[in-house]
Amino acid sequence: MKIALVGPTHPYKGGIVLHTTELAHRLTKAGHTVEILSWRTQYPFFYPGTQFVPGNKPESPPFPHVKRILSWRNPLGWWRQGRHLRSFDEVIFVWWVPTIQGPVYLSLLRALGKRGPRTMAICHNVLPHEPRLGDKWLARTVLTRVNQVIVHTSEQAETARQLTTKPVRVITLPFSFPPVPPQNRKQSTHLAQHLLFFGFVRPYKGLDVLLHALADIPDIRLTVAGEFWGSITQYESLVGQLGLNERVVLRNEYIPADDLATLISTCDAVVLPYRHGTATWNTTLAFSYGTPVIATTAGSLASQVRDGVDGLLCKPDDAKSLTAAIRHFYEPRIAAQLRHGVPKITTDADWEAYVEAVTKH
Repeated sequence: MKIALVGPTHPYKGGIVLHTTELAHRLTKAGHTVEILSWRTQYPFFYPGTQFVPGNKPESPPFPHVKRILSWRNPLGWWRQGRHLRSFDEVIFVWWVPTIQGPVYLSLLRALGKRGPRTMAICHNVLPHEPRLGDKWLARTVLTRVNQVIVHTSEQAETARQLTTKPVRVITLPFSFPPVPPQNRKQSTHLAQHLLFFGFVRPYKGLDVLLHALADIPDIRLTVAGEFWGSITQYESLVGQLGLNERVVLRNEYIPADDLATLISTCDAVVLPYRHGTATWNTTLAFSYGTPVIATTAGSLASQVRDGVDGLLCKPDDAKSLTAAIRHFYEPRIAAQLRHGVPKITTDADWEAYVEAVTKH
């Protein structure tokens, strides 16, 4: 088929960018002709953080057939590109921010017309973690116009089915980071008394819960690595109030893949104290380097982390439960046991199933 992917790719950054780019490569490998219709201007000026990869260095192999032409502030271009998409057999919309993408995608869908190509929405988040006025209406309006909706967790499927009567399929989110060479997996059994929290720091990810948990455990250090959603001040204040200045490092910056690899491979465990969530690659990324995960049961984490095998699970939004999990991790032989249980990551089977799902009529 001739397939158009409408979504972000390099030089934009983040997991959704990597997923969109890898999907384009995988579809091409499966014999399809693929074009990515990407953004020239994706977010307004008030976007909290940098939008592009530092130094313009690709984090995965760039896709060669890309049109960087969409702009949130150019409605005239939306209709023009929608007419361009009429020549494709299938158009896949990458969805996660209704207030930005909703008006654009709605215009593209209208320009495609009722007899246009088959359409699909891949929803990384059906609705955003921090809701905005109009999110549900925009999501409902777009998701009722596509032919099919793909989500990555059963919880997201339930949310989608409340907004649309179109078919909703749950497909495992395949890992999209470059494969980690086996020799880069953690080999040492030494404990550094060091935990890692990484990724975009947003309220739903529960960093404040982790800080409260850490305050009850002496000697353990924590590195927080990633851009902060809004101000870092509240977290700096909390670190000070809890007496953690000597044990917590806050790195408010986008962490390039090479630097992140060093952080993951040298910490004892990655901690994911999410209050709620959808699907995440952070567990798989940690496992790629042989590093166990301490996580809550929010979103897909309960199915990604095998409690007592390759990580430990605790209750969401519960500092005492997280404290108990961290204490248990540092009990004799537990960390070594979990590290031994970390699986080797293979992605081809997940990607084959994913490609089949997005191309099956």
